[in-house]
Amino acid sequence: MKKAILATKVGMTQIFTEDGELIPVTVLQAGPCVVTQVKTAENDGYSAVQVGFVDKKEKIVNTDKSGKKEIVHRNGVTKAEKGHFDKAGVSGKRFVKEFKFENAEEYTLAQEIKADIFEAGDKVDATAISKGKGFQGAIKRHNQSRGPMTHGSKFHRHAGSNGSASDPSKVFKGKKMPGHMGSKQITVQNLEIVRVDADKNLLLVKGAVPGPKKSLVTIKETVKAI
Repeated sequence: MKKAILATKVGMTQIFTEDGELIPVTVLQAGPCVVTQVKTAENDGYSAVQVGFVDKKEKIVNTDKSGKKEIVHRNGVTKAEKGHFDKAGVSGKRFVKEFKFENAEEYTLAQEIKADIFEAGDKVDATAISKGKGFQGAIKRHNQSRGPMTHGSKFHRHAGSNGSASDPSKVFKGKKMPGHMGSKQITVQNLEIVRVDADKNLLLVKGAVPGPKKSLVTIKETVKAI
């Protein structure tokens, strides 16, 4: 892997090409990311680059009724994290992730990685946590069919029979049933970058990218280009 970056999802829109073709795109705020650690085979057993994205407050100050201030690190940077970021010479970051770049040794601490590492026409893989749908039935969750709605039928949107009679007298593991839907890591492969705005660090990716708005998206060069 040579190119990768962290981004947040801005939303979807559409653009026109020079030929007048309309293309639906997802707008991503890609970077800037900063290098917080460079791992080497000698020290860590493998080569990788750790990057941070989106600034995070160093401390959260709460004030009680008496006016006394108390520093709470629950939502801010902890002391251990602060020491790690100070060693790299960067401010606290909300998201931290490793990338196993082929040229990891060439990176330096506090080096910025921006959207301009990609170009229009590049193929990438986008990874994010999908939208959570809560508890859903088998029809919405697994696209199963409903039963008759009239003629005295009492079977409408149920999942149907689950067992297998007296043999084997159990419900097999993995049976498609109602349950929690969404909030899973999804990777969409081989997406095309339509446009790159280097000044604003924006990537316009053709098609849809998983996750809600403002969610974290990992963009890597694709592993199976077509």
